[in-house]
Amino acid sequence: MAAAAPTRNNWNPGMKHNDMERWICIYPAYINSKKTRQEGRRLPKENCVENPTYIEIRDVLSVTNLQFLVENMKYCREKSSELHFRGRVRVQLRNADGTLFNSDFASREDIMRHIASKIPQLKTRQNKTGDSFHHQSQPQTSGTSSGGGGGGGGGKKGKGKRR
Repeated sequence: MAAAAPTRNNWNPGMKHNDMERWICIYPAYINSKKTRQEGRRLPKENCVENPTYIEIRDVLSVTNLQFLVENMKYCREKSSELHFRGRVRVQLRNADGTLFNSDFASREDIMRHIASKIPQLKTRQNKTGDSFHHQSQPQTSGTSSGGGGGGGGGKKGKGKRR
């Protein structure tokens, strides 16, 4: 049986490092090579991945011995509020006494670099062939179709602009 999710409390200065509110947050925009620094990218482009998702971040962290929690939150700099762009991951960086939880990851940047280096190795990334699925499912039409015709916008005719 899975362990219950930790309870959330309001933040106060007396919180320990292992309280969930003190865990670091990682949004997919932090490691997205398509984003600019102003849009929220935190690492150099050569260390980033193209359009990562919180699911891919979760998959990479699941094989490490880090504790993490996935939350349905939207990054404040994200313009779109579609489900594809939502999600953040909280990761425990330190123990209650302030020592590192995992000596391999000394900082937030170390964790983000690790995630960005492992996402291209995921099976879901290796099997992607772009939009080949859409090209196969749509029938190809020749130039001489008997369908309806001409170009042009064909808008409503008649009355002009109302004042």
